[in-house]
Amino acid sequence: MSAVTSASSAVPASQSVAGMPAVPLDPQVAALLDLIARAKRPPIHVMDVEDAKIAYEKSAPILDISPLPMHAVDDLHVCARDGHGIPVRLYAPREASWADPLPMLVYFHGGGFTVGSVNSHDALCRMQAAHADCMVLSVDYRLGPQWRFPTAANDAFDVLHWVFEEAARLGADPARIALGGDSAGGTLATACAVHARDSGLAPVLQLLIYPGTCARQDTPSHGALAEGYLLTADMIQWFFSHYLDQESSRDDWRFAPLDGGGSGADVRGCCPAWIAVAGYDPLHDEGVAYADKLRAAGVTVTLADYAGMIHDFFKMGRFVPAVAQAHADAVAALRTAFGTAQ
Repeated sequence: MSAVTSASSAVPASQSVAGMPAVPLDPQVAALLDLIARAKRPPIHVMDVEDAKIAYEKSAPILDISPLPMHAVDDLHVCARDGHGIPVRLYAPREASWADPLPMLVYFHGGGFTVGSVNSHDALCRMQAAHADCMVLSVDYRLGPQWRFPTAANDAFDVLHWVFEEAARLGADPARIALGGDSAGGTLATACAVHARDSGLAPVLQLLIYPGTCARQDTPSHGALAEGYLLTADMIQWFFSHYLDQESSRDDWRFAPLDGGGSGADVRGCCPAWIAVAGYDPLHDEGVAYADKLRAAGVTVTLADYAGMIHDFFKMGRFVPAVAQAHADAVAALRTAFGTAQ
């Protein structure tokens, strides 16, 4: 959800504080937070929303890895239920055909349902395509405040159906389609996994990178990590103020699959999940809780807990060497789901 345009000084970890990790912050992450704090740029949540969108787009490539070359990158449109053309970007690491189709990852970018785009997540999608040897379809779902809940979820569902219908034409294997996303995009991927189950579709994996899953942001990690680690409590509420159409929508499972309405989404029969969480992320506990919820429902889950990391760390590989291992872990999960593990 976060942008690299805001931060405050990090506070030391303490095992005695509920919600704080027991291990120290990664030293490169700590140095990065200090650099951002000393830059004294205005926090994203005090900006005009249009300025915030621009700031996020400009800042996104600064910390990310260099974009990898692709065999083909195509910008397409998917017709939404209301006639809107949803922009999507299709990455192919090599040529695919009906005789040799590639697996596909349908990816939803983060940004608190308010900022972010296929451009802000271009390097991450290229990395996944290149290293997992799969097509990646990155989705430019509609954002708040112009488009409020449930438009983003509806766009995600519409793209989901389109992908399964058009996979063969695109050179993708409809039997090897995964769903993925980071932060708010992770929320959309969780919702798509539930919707796919209800629609008789069978994705092979939900790749959830620090997903938002809870209705009220009241977990111990939200309390302990409300300030100082890039994504702040004020920022989270700013995002949701631009996304939610009304306060009661917090209890809709498409927004809060963990506990919306008390019980959240019924996740029985959903596809397997690989969930990454960061120790110094306010969203840490809800990611862990969602993994527990899936397991309790009989869903196969791998939980990867990167204890020294912060929110949005998947897009900091240029400055934080440890991010490479998280990328490799996500790629390995995709390859295992696709049946192409090396």
